[in-house]
Amino acid sequence: MKILIVGSGGREHAIAWALNKTASQPLDIYCAAGNAGMAETATLVPIAAMDSHNLARFAESEAIDLTFVGPEAPLAAGIVDHFQAKGLAIVGPTASAARLESSKVFAKDFMTRNGVSTAEYRVAQSPEQAIEFLRSGAFGSSDCPVVVKADGLAAGKGVVVANSHAEAKQAIEDLMINHLAGTEAAARIVLEQALIGTEASLLLFADGRDCILMPAARDHKRIGENDTGPNTGGMGSITEHSILSDAQLAQVVKEIVEPSLIGAERDGFPFKGVLFLGLMLTANGPQLLEYNVRFGDPETQTILVRLQSDLLSVFEAIHQETLGKIKVEWTTGASACVVAANRGYPGKYETGAIIEGLTTVKKPVEIFHAGTTLSSEGKILATGGRVLGVTAPAPDLPAALEHCYRALDKIHWLGMQFRRDIGRKHQT
Repeated sequence: MKILIVGSGGREHAIAWALNKTASQPLDIYCAAGNAGMAETATLVPIAAMDSHNLARFAESEAIDLTFVGPEAPLAAGIVDHFQAKGLAIVGPTASAARLESSKVFAKDFMTRNGVSTAEYRVAQSPEQAIEFLRSGAFGSSDCPVVVKADGLAAGKGVVVANSHAEAKQAIEDLMINHLAGTEAAARIVLEQALIGTEASLLLFADGRDCILMPAARDHKRIGENDTGPNTGGMGSITEHSILSDAQLAQVVKEIVEPSLIGAERDGFPFKGVLFLGLMLTANGPQLLEYNVRFGDPETQTILVRLQSDLLSVFEAIHQETLGKIKVEWTTGASACVVAANRGYPGKYETGAIIEGLTTVKKPVEIFHAGTTLSSEGKILATGGRVLGVTAPAPDLPAALEHCYRALDKIHWLGMQFRRDIGRKHQT
């Protein structure tokens, strides 16, 4: 069977790895455009993820049986709609459904309309209007925290948690005037009440009618230890049974999952694919921070190393709308992923250094490549912002983290950086 994976990051490498590992039949996997790590188990296709026209032509010419889309940008741009119009099998939400991620304004309005538990918010069309919302007292006194979000896609860098109104004003200026998240992404912004609690991520497979939950995860977004510095795409993640208690999980399903899926169907875009719920566990119960309409990165890595069922069968069930007829099994215990990045990330970063020590890492550690390429001499180079996701499952979280950090001590390139406190707060 021929499978095409669209994307080039650690998430897509983990998906390709999991398809191979859990396959109940021989697979030919193609990755567009892929990375050096994915080249070990898949055929790389030099077509950009946003080039839906040529991706569809490739799928037709190579008789691809099923395509899976990793990143959010091609989903928002309508790659699923394009493939479906040509009769090509593809897993992922349509552009209409992808608005749950591609527009924070659309998502917040959707949550409110469908009774999904979330924070109070205001939508600003200009910097002046945003600052007036702050002055109006809608977000409390000047020392109250406020979340400032770019409306559009910003690669995980369009959200600022401001600890005061002064910081919020600076974030408004950075997003709407200085365009740090891009001109289009912050044409509108969302100002949101800052929720107090612990963050968690819950991902699920959905086929438009039924869904299957994945193990809950926790991401570490900031570049620096002790959660300092700017937000990134994610510097590490963990899974562990206590991230969501049984009572919290039941509440999330009742107050967030069910109204979200029912609302999407009622609004005319039944959700098919992977839905990511970014949660804040507050004293008043779980609240939804945001939707993502695809696997998270690096949550994917920590989740899929615990998958025991055939991932292809899950993707086929999503496509055929038969999720309710299958069961997905996961290993017990925990898992961890620590992201190694290039110096300077998430700002301007160095590239091109040779990565050493990869072959010295042993099981149960899996190394998922994110920003790597192969040199003409066959050397693996660190060419992206986030470069590697060093990942391991284990019976408990301390053991998983120990596996990851022992492996990282064996890996080196000039300019390598990573956090040494991933999962630490969860253990205390």
